[in-house]
Amino acid sequence: MTRIVTIAHLACGTGQPLLWIVGPCVIESHDFTLWMAERLAALAEKHKVPLVFKASFDKANRTSVKSFRGPGLHEGLKTLVAVKERTGLPVTTDIHESWQAEAAGAVVDLIQIPAFLARQTDLLLAAARTGRPVNVKKGQFMAPWDMKNVVAKMTEAGNPHVVLTERGTTFGYGQLVNDMRAIPLMQALGCPVIFDATHSVQKPAALGDRTGGERRMIPYLARAAVAVGCDGVFLETHPRPDEALSDGPNMIPLDELPALMEQCLSLRTALFSHGRS
Repeated sequence: MTRIVTIAHLACGTGQPLLWIVGPCVIESHDFTLWMAERLAALAEKHKVPLVFKASFDKANRTSVKSFRGPGLHEGLKTLVAVKERTGLPVTTDIHESWQAEAAGAVVDLIQIPAFLARQTDLLLAAARTGRPVNVKKGQFMAPWDMKNVVAKMTEAGNPHVVLTERGTTFGYGQLVNDMRAIPLMQALGCPVIFDATHSVQKPAALGDRTGGERRMIPYLARAAVAVGCDGVFLETHPRPDEALSDGPNMIPLDELPALMEQCLSLRTALFSHGRS
């Protein structure tokens, strides 16, 4: 069993409804982000699901220095405040440097640690000290059982409110694969586990100066993870992914999201109605 982690008014963990962390990869503009949040809030209300809105204020790990990164910390956090006020949705964003933790923690309901940075001790400790729940994405280079050290760092810093995310493991060059055993293995550490179905289909730097991806594989992986028993699903979405300013090839089109959500919820109901293994 996993501990229950409370994110604003939502609960994630054993026996709780399937949590959804959804939004565009990056804050492309203030108005666009609010538009997206309103539509996701309506979707969450329609399906009666707990949903956390996600958007990044800075994509510090872009393949090319010429790529769009976002509005930056202060303008980005203003937008996330507006999302909370307009929709009532809890919000999350990722931080890349320790000095960003305090400001982000004053606004967001869940701090996200990117997979590339899952072992950065100072970053983890800074996130822990905010007192906010922290979602740490398993590094592409890490085994699921190695995340015990991440959890130890967080708890030793006085913050046991940790969520872990599975988002694929590097396989050769430019490929990610998912070992679905990672979900129960990381749940055994006592933490709720989210499955990131969009970053799992990435093909890093596959487009030369940009990351590619296999968007068509998103529904397959999301359904598989729910069937295995993940505690939540992470999805990046956009109304026109091919025009997105970041990670377009591995985002699900917004108009395809409702059907996938319905499928995952049906699987979740079937899993728990017959008793979780």
